[in-house]
Amino acid sequence: MLGAGSFGTCLAMLCAGVHDVVLWARDPAVSRAINQDRRNPRYLTDFELPQRVRATSDLKEAVAGQPLVICSVPSHGVREVAAAAAAHFAPGAILVSTVKGIETETGLTMHQVLEEVLRGERAPRLVCLSGPSFAREIAAGKPTVVTVAAKDEADAKQVQKALSCPTLRCYSNPDMVGVELGGALKNVIAIAVGISDGLELGANARAALMTRGLAEITRLGVRLGASPLTFLGLAGVGDLILTCTGDLSRNRTVGLELGRGRKLVDILAGMKEVAEGVRTTRASCTLAGRVGIEMPIAFMVREVLDDVLEPRDAVARLMTRELKSEAS
Repeated sequence: MLGAGSFGTCLAMLCAGVHDVVLWARDPAVSRAINQDRRNPRYLTDFELPQRVRATSDLKEAVAGQPLVICSVPSHGVREVAAAAAAHFAPGAILVSTVKGIETETGLTMHQVLEEVLRGERAPRLVCLSGPSFAREIAAGKPTVVTVAAKDEADAKQVQKALSCPTLRCYSNPDMVGVELGGALKNVIAIAVGISDGLELGANARAALMTRGLAEITRLGVRLGASPLTFLGLAGVGDLILTCTGDLSRNRTVGLELGRGRKLVDILAGMKEVAEGVRTTRASCTLAGRVGIEMPIAFMVREVLDDVLEPRDAVARLMTRELKSEAS
């Protein structure tokens, strides 16, 4: 398990119900605390980790000989961590990415980043996991349903069987691009919904942003080769609903605070965990411009994040855009 943030920690807890788990933490102090106290000192601190979870800060120790490795590091760290771990993967290993983001510099999804970095005979088989899944609820044993995607259906099914248990149900999907884009782009729309809620614009506005936001996600996804049906599933509308309405959503929280008048730098300074939507907003706008796709909500969120527009002015611009067909 690569990454001892909230999601890596909760999956380590879940997998430890059946398997011995090696959990990699970048900071040696975190791995020592987990091994000594059976608690992550930074994330999900109120949960005790099972004895079958062993933490380390040595990438080789975490990866070598493992038939299945899960990557749950922040999106901006995936390339670096994958490159450092590349030489240590076991032949035929599967690498599952749970990372919901787009690389800012390249516009690549996480499995595309991993494909660039992990080449050759020792390259692991890649699978991505996404869907409506707050880490705290997984750790608490609450029912969660996600989807796993791979180019080879047999790989997706292998991960599906390995991770599914009474509290986590996994579906399979062949659309890696769609599953990853749905998981990444819903964070952008969650910031928009948070801004609207922070401005107290009401339930009508929230529903409109979620619906039109899904249209933007689908437009970009289809242009990049995804199936439109993927965005009607767990990694699309399912994750969108959760992230836009759940109180545990970091991205919605960023939007709420922006809508209430706080500056982005101050909001992020007070957060312990990464709000992936901030980076993803900028990456998605660059990507949309590159392929000629209109994403007005995403572009307005970027203007607010960059302090170019006040939140109320962004709303006014969205509401007074040129009138169009809903299908356009």
